[in-house]
Amino acid sequence: MGRALVLGLGKSGAAAARLLQRQGWHVEVQDNSTSAALVEQQAALTGLGIQVRLGQPFVAPAPLPDLVVVSPGVPWDEPLLVQLRAQGVDVVGEMGLAWRYLRAYPWVGITGTNGKTTTTCLVSAILTAAGYRAPACGNIGMPACDLVDQAWDWVVAEISSFQIESSPEIAPQIGLWTTFTPDHLDRHYTLENYCRIKTHLLAQSQVKIFNGDDPFLRAHFAQRWPDMIWTSTQGRGHLPPSSQPGIYIEDQQVMMEGQVLLALRDFRMPGRHNLQNLLLAIAAAQVIGVSPDVMAQAMREFRGVPHRLEVLGVHQGITYINDSKATNYDAAQVGLASMTEPTILLAGGKAKAGDDRQWLQTIQEKAAGVVLFGAAATDFAQRLKNIGYTSFIVVNNLAEAIVAAQALAQHTGARVILLSPACASFDQYPNFEARGDHFRELFQNLRRQSREPGCHLDP
Repeated sequence: MGRALVLGLGKSGAAAARLLQRQGWHVEVQDNSTSAALVEQQAALTGLGIQVRLGQPFVAPAPLPDLVVVSPGVPWDEPLLVQLRAQGVDVVGEMGLAWRYLRAYPWVGITGTNGKTTTTCLVSAILTAAGYRAPACGNIGMPACDLVDQAWDWVVAEISSFQIESSPEIAPQIGLWTTFTPDHLDRHYTLENYCRIKTHLLAQSQVKIFNGDDPFLRAHFAQRWPDMIWTSTQGRGHLPPSSQPGIYIEDQQVMMEGQVLLALRDFRMPGRHNLQNLLLAIAAAQVIGVSPDVMAQAMREFRGVPHRLEVLGVHQGITYINDSKATNYDAAQVGLASMTEPTILLAGGKAKAGDDRQWLQTIQEKAAGVVLFGAAATDFAQRLKNIGYTSFIVVNNLAEAIVAAQALAQHTGARVILLSPACASFDQYPNFEARGDHFRELFQNLRRQSREPGCHLDP
């Protein structure tokens, strides 16, 4: 088949390397960083006969590769990639590589700033309940390349802006856009460029489904395409004009053109944002032809997504909730706003650019106290002082934060401790999953130390 270079290891890079080797390519993998996890992956791939270089700058092999596959963590404007594209080398993202092998199957592609993962899992859960082989993949954790060489009915893919940028050929049968707020501007530079990348996926989609409650999407896309499907938690009157019937909520029921699809009384996930995610998933399922009874069954059985408002359990009367996936101000604001009990917020990590005003306002309104940790702690403390909020503690790391939060909760009478960092994890963790897993481990240690009986609450 030729020579292939994979830039960036991680889950996506490893999956791409394995796929290419199975297809007969001579594969080399490069990653300019190193860690225990990467060394472990290096050993596994080396055992398969794949050459892996870690901890060194990216370099073009000689002779030049016939194909270069890019992991999502590698910027599209990485100088070596710019050079290789200029030299006519075939350069594609890991998701685009998977598309080349899986395009015979229909895809549901989900993008947006926040809400992608929950919506992706809901779509997969509904289609699975309907008897379809419809795995969730992509930015959600399972690389799309791992689905190749198996038979599917639908591919349900969470697709980030990084993945769209490097794989513009992806053209889903159904495209969903969940939300849009400033994010990843260190990578995409301008809000206009970030929006343009997201828009491309929907332009490529045969059926286009939008969240009608998102102010930006309503303002910029209300009449962009004639056949859009809109959803709204605020009733039929809030749907933008469209030639397609919308999905909306009235009187605690999911409706379409005045007809009841299903009742919401058994939906367990908190927050209006999760109702928005549910409506988007139902709209996709409606297009595919899933019956309302199956949708209702899947909704009742859905338990949520790890690291996204994941209820871990109760310790000394205080509920611990893991929202580690809230890596920007908007996601963290939504998480905190969904709390119905007095809450201690754990926030911090590697701060991102963005508008923090609504997040800070929600802290003033909803947080009984805040524990700040990680690289952003000092800056966040100053921002809280600037708005007159003083019920906060600054610590070094998450282990110290959970102890401080427990004490602060007991002092203030708070009933919830919420990890919703509003930051990337890269100052202290390789990813938000590792941060959330550590939070879960710290919580379990607290319970073991107090010899509380094991329990788990459904979200």
